[in-house]
Amino acid sequence: MTLPHHIQESVEFIANKIPQRPTVGLILGSGLGAFADTLEDRVVLPYGEIPHFPVSHVAGHAGNLVIGRLGSHTVAAMQGRVHYYEGHTMETVVFPARVLVKLGCTRLVITNAAGGLGPDLKPGDLALISDHLNMLGTNPLRGPNFEELGPRFPDMTNLYDPGMRAHAKAAAGRLGVTLKEGVYAAMLGPSYETPAEIRMMGVLGATMVGMSTVPEAIAAHHMGAKILGISCVSNFAAGISPQPLSHAEVQETADAISATFKSLVHEIVSTFPI
Repeated sequence: MTLPHHIQESVEFIANKIPQRPTVGLILGSGLGAFADTLEDRVVLPYGEIPHFPVSHVAGHAGNLVIGRLGSHTVAAMQGRVHYYEGHTMETVVFPARVLVKLGCTRLVITNAAGGLGPDLKPGDLALISDHLNMLGTNPLRGPNFEELGPRFPDMTNLYDPGMRAHAKAAAGRLGVTLKEGVYAAMLGPSYETPAEIRMMGVLGATMVGMSTVPEAIAAHHMGAKILGISCVSNFAAGISPQPLSHAEVQETADAISATFKSLVHEIVSTFPI
């Protein structure tokens, strides 16, 4: 079980390595971690050096926490994440997000590569997450609740903060970047979904599907952070395209859109109000 003092030990270790506490956290998904290399005055902490911090073994996830400056903000950027399908407990999956919030990140930008259910979302699109479907079969808040982290029964109505989404849309408009919006369904993985599962999720209202983000969003929101979710649509979901799905395709599409993505995240974060 993840205990508050484990979170505090990680926070204290990180705080002793950096000149200033971050106020914005970034969780960067498959193929998107290079954004952290654009931060100024960077301090790079490999996950393996941080007490209790889980280490990802998925291709495209570098496994570093990078703290640096972006505009007027100090930012903590996670280059990769761990996933429930890797065999971790849900408490372990959300541990880094909880550490970021406890460290001082009152705003968290969570990114991922996702499959698009079409027809409005196609590979190469960027889309805000307006809401989600938790199809993981569990919840990161299951088990004893620690009141110092958040309430027993947190409201999820505006988990993906409307003000943050409006800010992101305005930033995209200034750059001339098309930023779509949709509902993200989190599936357990690591197998990709079947065509029948994709049809089911479409009926339920999902427009994107992936294997991450939702646990971290719930846990950080539980602690009072404002959440912005951005998906890079890396492929059509199963049954929509005749091509078989592959992780290589996910990474290739994420790499192709990375310049636009980095520009967008830079504009969003650098223009956050102080």
